[in-house]
Amino acid sequence: MKKKCLECGKEVLGRADKKFCNDYCRNTFNNKVNPDSKNLIRNINNKLRKNYRILDSFKLKDGKTKTTRMRLIDKGFDFDFITNLYTTKKGTTYYFLYDLGYLPLDNDFYMIVKRE
Repeated sequence: MKKKCLECGKEVLGRADKKFCNDYCRNTFNNKVNPDSKNLIRNINNKLRKNYRILDSFKLKDGKTKTTRMRLIDKGFDFDFITNLYTTKKGTTYYFLYDLGYLPLDNDFYMIVKRE
């Protein structure tokens, strides 16, 4: 019995557990499943990626550097999107995007750090 592509109905060649004739059909089929939630996830991941690139654009000396809030905002940084928080024993909270983070300082300054 020949298997049919779940998207276009063409014959599927190859592995026994293969469901689609090519990557286009696989992507099209999967994008139809829960498109609202996939768009939400895609948009959030894009914002996280952009924030990460912005933090990564700063040259770090000894794993840290300082910048201003306006410089971050001018580059398009969105403070609402982070991956995790780290609170020290002293109660200082760092905001992280994967391995890069920032610490709000006085006078709208921020320290950018890289976790080792």
